[in-house]
Amino acid sequence: DSKPLDIRLFPGEALLLTPNTIPGRPAEYSDSGILVRPAHIGCTLPSAIKRLQVGAPVWIDDGKLGAVVEQVSDQGALLRVTSAKVNGVKIHSGKGINFPHTDLQLPSLSNKDLKDLDFVCKHADLVGSSFVETLADVNKLKNELNKRNAATLPIILKIETDRAVKNLPDILLGSLPRHRLAVMIARGDLAVELGSDRLAEIQEEILWLCEAAHTPVIWATQVLESIAKKGVRSLPEFTDAAMAARAECVMLNKGPHMVEAIIALANVMKRMEDHQHKKFSRLRALHW
Repeated sequence: DSKPLDIRLFPGEALLLTPNTIPGRPAEYSDSGILVRPAHIGCTLPSAIKRLQVGAPVWIDDGKLGAVVEQVSDQGALLRVTSAKVNGVKIHSGKGINFPHTDLQLPSLSNKDLKDLDFVCKHADLVGSSFVETLADVNKLKNELNKRNAATLPIILKIETDRAVKNLPDILLGSLPRHRLAVMIARGDLAVELGSDRLAEIQEEILWLCEAAHTPVIWATQVLESIAKKGVRSLPEFTDAAMAARAECVMLNKGPHMVEAIIALANVMKRMEDHQHKKFSRLRALHW
């Protein structure tokens, strides 16, 4: 039977994160209700599991499920669920896993990235770089562009981790004199890495930094998402979209109601453009 198994986890339950891509399975219990084997899912990056320490936080599916590491063995990392909805969180295949306090020591460009750059440099107008964390990461990308005779190709730096935020001034100062840049505030991963309450402050600070550096900003993740995905209008999301007017660009995620979301966003942007220019209020006359 090829039907996906229902792997649903609740607060307090165990989850084994295995260093392989074998299909995940739900927890198994004896007839008397005793846990025989915890639920398990595979991780496509085995080296990440080896670097986990007991007590380290782990977040799955854009923070829908939170856990801490209880034990690391050859079998994988045993996690204890600390954050999930009361009715549980269903884990789907292909979802992202965040390790906020773990230094994974990954190369900034994978072999696949280098192969993709061959195509990008021939056909694209710009290149987006995910999980940039240091000036060295940016310099490596620029060196690869130079090798492919694409030294002038603009770069969008996706700021997605706590380390990237802390290094952003260094990245901007070290890159701007020599290359055209834009910054994407990737709020989904940043919220998982920093916490939603801290993200509210950090996204403001990134806007200030980029304005001072004359660097365009893309405001990304979950903008009018209720409309795009469900066709439902949410008041807080419209307030968030109005705040996005301070950036040069706003990114919408895909969904079946995308046209409606674009029209709604355009209306908000048009209304806000006379009230706000980047981080400064225009104090224009009221329009009733």
